[in-house]
Amino acid sequence: MLFQIYGENAGFQLLGWALVFVGLIAANELARRSKKGGIFFFLALPAALTVYFIAIYAGAAMSAEWALNNPTYTHMNSWFHYAKLYAATAGCIGFMMLKYKWSIGKTQWFKVFPFVIVAINILIAVGSDFESGIRGAMALAETGDRWWLSSENVWLYGGWWNWVNGIAGILNILCMTGWWGIYSSKKHDDMLWPDMTWLFIIAYDLWNFEYTYNNLPTHAWYCGLALLLAPTFANALWNKGGWIQNRANTLALWCMFAQVFPLFQDASVFTTIPVLYADGFMDAAVRPSAADPTMQGVVAILALAANVIVLAVIIKRSLAQKKNPYTGEIFTDTRDFQLAMARAEGK
Repeated sequence: MLFQIYGENAGFQLLGWALVFVGLIAANELARRSKKGGIFFFLALPAALTVYFIAIYAGAAMSAEWALNNPTYTHMNSWFHYAKLYAATAGCIGFMMLKYKWSIGKTQWFKVFPFVIVAINILIAVGSDFESGIRGAMALAETGDRWWLSSENVWLYGGWWNWVNGIAGILNILCMTGWWGIYSSKKHDDMLWPDMTWLFIIAYDLWNFEYTYNNLPTHAWYCGLALLLAPTFANALWNKGGWIQNRANTLALWCMFAQVFPLFQDASVFTTIPVLYADGFMDAAVRPSAADPTMQGVVAILALAANVIVLAVIIKRSLAQKKNPYTGEIFTDTRDFQLAMARAEGK
């Protein structure tokens, strides 16, 4: 068991997961199927939220009670959440430029943008993982255990699993192949990256789940499982080749929701915490007295192993095909690649 799903709120926890999963899939479909949908979700809505965030921090600087007590200010104030929100949104905008061939989206050199923005997003998370590992070691030296309190008042348990998963994240960047193999779908509803097959998706999902499990433990039930499975589900059933666009869209949408309504996952009947919190609760005012980091270690090892295996496959294929795996596409003989290319414009 990864999460504490039992007791009187178990039904709400499962319902909350289903609502997030289905809601993200539905919102992604609205965003990807039309220009108006994409413009609303990834240009108009982020612009309005930026004004909202600035107003909150300006109010807090002036000691306004409404701002100081705003859930966004009290629960979602770390650098990571804002970096992730805007990096993911930038990815969504860039992907729209590519699929609709807006401005530089028509150029060959801009096709490398998806790799760059995904690599940046991964590095943001890797930095956060390493930060938790360092703070856990500092806490161990100072207090005798690995618990440290984040700026968002969440007790995190930093250890070797953070370092292992951070290394897995770096390897995951190297597992992205065919950087310039970016296409627009025939209906112009998707940006396709055919060489990003199920091998990469599994390696990415394991690494990213472990990242959320380590560093966003009170959110991982949603941003770890529901958020990761939504684009993977769509790619498996009806959107071959569009996984990275689905991932960026759902990530940006979730970040916007979580930034404005953090209490949904932090302090409601839908709140779900991992087995890490062996005391059975997470309260910023109470330093945990017990920890069960077993699953943190298990998933970290699985994530690293998956990324090592996928990278080994890539190296083997590139040598056999005598291709650079980054400037060329090396999964052209696979079913995933061929199904994606069948959807590509001009193919």
